Amino acid sequence: MGQGREKALKIAGNTLEILAGTAVYALAVVAFLLPSGIITGGTTGLALIARHFWGVPIELFVWAFNAVMFLFGGAALGWKFAFTTLLSSIFYPLILGILQRVPALSGFGSDPMLAAVFGGLMIGAGIGMVIRAGASSGGMDIPPLVLHKKFGIPVAAGLYFFDLLILLLQMTFSNKEQILYGLLLALVYTAVLDKVLLRGSSRTQAQIVSKKYEEILQMVLERLDRGATLLHAQTGYRREETMVVLTAVSNRELPRLTAWVTQIDPEAFLIVSRVNEVHGRGFTLQRNVIIKETS
Repeated sequence: MGQGREKALKIAGNTLEILAGTAVYALAVVAFLLPSGIITGGTTGLALIARHFWGVPIELFVWAFNAVMFLFGGAALGWKFAFTTLLSSIFYPLILGILQRVPALSGFGSDPMLAAVFGGLMIGAGIGMVIRAGASSGGMDIPPLVLHKKFGIPVAAGLYFFDLLILLLQMTFSNKEQILYGLLLALVYTAVLDKVLLRGSSRTQAQIVSKKYEEILQMVLERLDRGATLLHAQTGYRREETMVVLTAVSNRELPRLTAWVTQIDPEAFLIVSRVNEVHGRGFTLQRNVIIKETS
């Protein structure tokens, strides 16, 4: 019962995150991209091209294109994968159409610089939320994945290639400022996307060189309740054999670790570095035993 409830809560949380991320993305398009005329890639970029040349409403094009990509992705990548994109693919054009009918939102994109910055912030955050929830935004995400599966072309290279084509097509009816702002938009949302995907995942790695490595190891295991690894090493000057305690802790735990290591061995050599992501028990897996902290 407990596991079933936990699984249900996780699914509900992921669903809400997908809907929220998609809504943020759509809001950025309506409030900043469309009023400012900034060019962009992806499905929205194709929709802007269709609207310019053939007068196709953006939400109608997105509906049709996402439907085609859903069928294409299902046939090429499997229907299990395709259904992970279904929620976002349906909700995005729906919420996009609703937001376009709110006149107050169209006034935010009057300044193209602000539109590029804030639009990029929101797009990066929105897409990042969808990806973190284990889904895909569909649309132009599908062709690069198909190329990767069929021909081994890296997904990132495929995404950049298709976005470049879409941007080049928009350059035929855009002025120089719109092009430059479009490039700025892409830089901003790419940077934000990376930050969102790593949100809450960064940790601190500590390597501790000390003759009292056994005491330090026990401190890490018992007082910090963190895992640790002993590495064989040799000092550079005296060529003495020694052991290095390697551990990963949360950023908040670093001051305690430093203080306790210094308390055990004031001459300990401590190397601290930031790592982007840590997988394993105590971080992405539950701890087997919870040990109370001692003073």
